[in-house]
Formats: sequence, C-alpha cells, structure tokens
Amino acid sequence: MMNPREIGNIANAEGGFWWYRGMREVLDSVADPWLRNRKVVRMLDAGCGTGYFARLVEQQRGWQVYPIDLAWEGLTHARGMGLSRASQSDVAALPFRDGCFDVVTSMDVLIHFPRGEEQRAFAELARVTAPGGLLILRVSALDILRSRHSQFAHEKQRFTRARLIHRIQEAGLRVLRCTYANSLLLPVALAKFRIWEPMLRKEPESGVKPVPRWLDSLFYSCLRAESKLLGSGLDLPIGQSLLLVGEKT
Repeated sequence: MMNPREIGNIANAEGGFWWYRGMREVLDSVADPWLRNRKVVRMLDAGCGTGYFARLVEQQRGWQVYPIDLAWEGLTHARGMGLSRASQSDVAALPFRDGCFDVVTSMDVLIHFPRGEEQRAFAELARVTAPGGLLILRVSALDILRSRHSQFAHEKQRFTRARLIHRIQEAGLRVLRCTYANSLLLPVALAKFRIWEPMLRKEPESGVKPVPRWLDSLFYSCLRAESKLLGSGLDLPIGQSLLLVGEKT
C-alpha cells in the first residue's frame, strides 16, 4: 500500500503539477482510440488514491465511476469531492461480481504489491472486466529508475514491457497496446536517481513537491509532446512509465 503520508502531497499537487497534467494527456492519447465508439456505463478505478482522476472521468465522460482504495486517507478526499460511490476495498479481493465493469483502470497501484504477489490483483481486475471491456493500466517502469521517492511511496516493484504483457496475458486478456511513456525526461531522471541522489545520501522523501514555474512548464511541455507522438500511434521503446490497454476476450 502507498505510504499514507504521500496522500496529502498528491492531493495538493494533482490539479496543477506538471507530472499529473502531462500524464493525463499521455493517458488520453493512448486510451482514447480504444474508447471511441465504445459504449461505457460503469468504470472501476482500482486504487483511486484521492479520487481526483475518478472525478475528472465522471465530469468529462459522464460514466458511473466506482472508485476504490485500501487507504482511508485517500477515500476521505474522494468523499469530500462528492464521489458517493467511493469505497474501501483491496484490489486483490474486489467485492464485485464477474464482468460488471465496461472499463477498469488502475493507475500506479500494482507497483505496491511485492514482486510475485501482483498476479492476484491482475486476476481480480480481469475478473470484474466485462467481456469486450477494457483494462487500462499505468505502472512505473525499469528497476534502474528506483529513487528516494520510490522508497518514500512504498513502491515494491517496477515493470518491463515484456513482464507487464506477460502478466496481462496470464490473466486472460488480449493486449491492444503497451508502450513506455515519460521518455523524453529519461536522461534527467537517470542523472538524478543514479548520480545526484546517491551522492546526497539523504533519507527517502516525496518527489511530489512544487518546482519553479519555468521548470514546471518545461517538464510539462515534454510530456505534452509525448502525448502527440503517442496519439499518432508511435510506441516509445523506453521510459519511466508503462501504459497498457487490454481487452477481455
């Protein structure tokens, strides 16, 4: 489970911080082609955090969104936003019948399972996805990119593209698309996580904190450029995150 101390940081940042704004655009560019002309009534947001993403989906798409999370700290924010369906639940033991959601999303949640235990969650996410429905995932990528933020947030594992695809196929879904993302800033991340942070030898801390406006704008522009590339159908060969769209056959 995510470090409860991180929930407040996320709640303060989700609306305007460069990473959240940019990664929402990246997600839309990858998922939208598969959502067009598809009837969606019910969506599960598995591991909703503060509920911000679930509220955006409700407002922008008009779907019935069911946000669930294991941590009460995030659900308190979700209920405060008016998400009446927000409830406490374990992603690896979902309290829903088989095939009851047209779309299931899970953003940066599976990384909090110890390696080897994540397949229970994959199986549950697949189980509640309706036949012909979509499972949309985002996970952190590549062990070499573990950082002080990873430790602070209680991240237990990161994925490669091949391993994520394998897990999805094991769960019985067909992979429609799987691509790396947050790629243009990879050299910056490597320099920070593998050179700068080891030199400082500081304790783990959150990376979700304000940066100067010019830097926020620069980083956001990199993600926005990526969203255009991904929207054109190009898959990125390496990056800090992985996005996957799977279909329940």
